[in-house]
Amino acid sequence: MMRPHSDRMSPEVLPFPPRVGLLAGAGRFPIVFAEAARRQGLHVVGVGVIGMAPDELGDICHQYFTTPLARLGRIIRIFKKQRVHQAVMAGKIEKTVLFQPWRILRLMPDWRTIHMWYRYARQDRKDDTLLLAVIREFARDDIHFGSALDICPELLVKHGFLTKRRPTDAQWNDIRFGWDLAKEMGRLDVGQSVMVHDCAVLAVEAIEGTDRAIRRAGELCRRGGFTVVKVAKPQQDMRFDVPTIGVQTIKTLHEAGGRILAVEANKTILLDQQ
Repeated sequence: MMRPHSDRMSPEVLPFPPRVGLLAGAGRFPIVFAEAARRQGLHVVGVGVIGMAPDELGDICHQYFTTPLARLGRIIRIFKKQRVHQAVMAGKIEKTVLFQPWRILRLMPDWRTIHMWYRYARQDRKDDTLLLAVIREFARDDIHFGSALDICPELLVKHGFLTKRRPTDAQWNDIRFGWDLAKEMGRLDVGQSVMVHDCAVLAVEAIEGTDRAIRRAGELCRRGGFTVVKVAKPQQDMRFDVPTIGVQTIKTLHEAGGRILAVEANKTILLDQQ
């Protein structure tokens, strides 16, 4: 008999049953996870957030449903009907919708979302607070979240250089300078990335995401050559919000004039590695 996750950070790894639920946000991570799960013989029941989750998931998951962001009750009903008791989160959830005009009318939350919000997420709107609140609400119906990386651990980037080129001494100084700052930003649950040049901070990632923060750094540093450092939070819960980079991150870095991307080994997802 499987024991459910507790709400503490760094949860123990649990074995996955033949049927797994996928709560999907934006990006390629949900696609890569669903493909890996199918290769391992798992039956994937996907629920994608409308306006965020990629359409391709409908062709990959065994069953696929869509839902507005603030309809936790609908997601729970889907998983229960499909006999899902273990699930994962994959993909970015855009928090900016929480700060748009008329957000209540736009989101139209159901009563399970309202219950989650007022019972578990009243103290602040940090990523960890909101996502742990979601996990607690699902646990009330015996649906427990594990880490998607238990299924596809090969996505975690290994230690070492990913290109033939090596950083210069000045760039190493920026990496070390940015690393401590990024870790502190992560500890505060503000963001996971900082952009620096000549040991000066150009931009800090917040709810806008890494790509927008990189573009802002490019606008502020027109001569280019800046460094991006992306790390896991010191209290990183591997069930959600794991730092992720992919081809689009590299393209954005190049277009903005950045030259170095430093990420944390064994704690960062690298999509489409080839």
